Amino acid sequence: MRAPDGRCLTVETTGDPTGKPVFLLHGTPGSRLGPSPRGVMLYHQGVRLISYDRPGYGGSDRLRDRRVADVAQDVAAIADALGVDRFGVVGRSGGGPHALGCAALLADRVTRAAVLVSLAPRGADGLDWFDGMAASNIQEYTAATTGPEELAASLASRSAEIRDDPMRLLADLRRELTGPDQAVVSDAGIRSLLARNYREALRTSADGWYDDVLAFSSPWGFDPADIRVPVMIWHGTEDVFSPVSHSRWLADRIPGAVPVWQSRAAHFTALHVMPDVLTWLLTGRWVRPAGGHTADGSRSR
Repeated sequence: MRAPDGRCLTVETTGDPTGKPVFLLHGTPGSRLGPSPRGVMLYHQGVRLISYDRPGYGGSDRLRDRRVADVAQDVAAIADALGVDRFGVVGRSGGGPHALGCAALLADRVTRAAVLVSLAPRGADGLDWFDGMAASNIQEYTAATTGPEELAASLASRSAEIRDDPMRLLADLRRELTGPDQAVVSDAGIRSLLARNYREALRTSADGWYDDVLAFSSPWGFDPADIRVPVMIWHGTEDVFSPVSHSRWLADRIPGAVPVWQSRAAHFTALHVMPDVLTWLLTGRWVRPAGGHTADGSRSR
């Protein structure tokens, strides 16, 4: 499909073609092929899932100097091309800020928005942005502001290695994974989905990854406090890639936000709660997660 400025956007739809439309915005790095509920589950839920490669990833053309807010024009263009007027939106990890961008800037079209393991804006008032964050992410986001040329070279080198071996990224992260994340990625099926996702994300370049890191480290182009559509915020309390304090900050500032903090859960646990999140997007009902975990829907400062 084409963005308003003529850029190519690569889009995929799965699930029930007559179901309720939901945009799934992928993580960083990521692509439209990122992990999502199986087609049969989407049919059962009555969901038409729409995903696309953010600019610079996979088959989508790069948008230089893009901001988080620029997601709105691309999502609106895809929705128009598909004949979709109103839709839900969910973003995981690096897709979280972009989902919030849709909620803020497409309020007349977004029915509900859900963000899972999201970052908060860089420099957020009252938030120690790096506290509890894994060393690899601290290094990446620090370089975004102190040495962007070095960051570009580093991500280009890492992307080339990941193209040759898509499991390389998980191997690099393994030493920083907490127990809950170790349990999730020990599943061979999950690892296969992630490898497919990373391979597609970086198959041409590291541009999307680099542009994401810069966008998260710069003003987003909107204020989360201005969001007026219903928002649900989910976070595993043992996440070290985007610490739960980021989501707590967002929940305290987005009017009426529904926060869910899940204990004994971390970054990749978000893959398991996606069906429940889709149920919330369609109905506004949250199903308490199974498996002995607890969810606290109370507001916490």
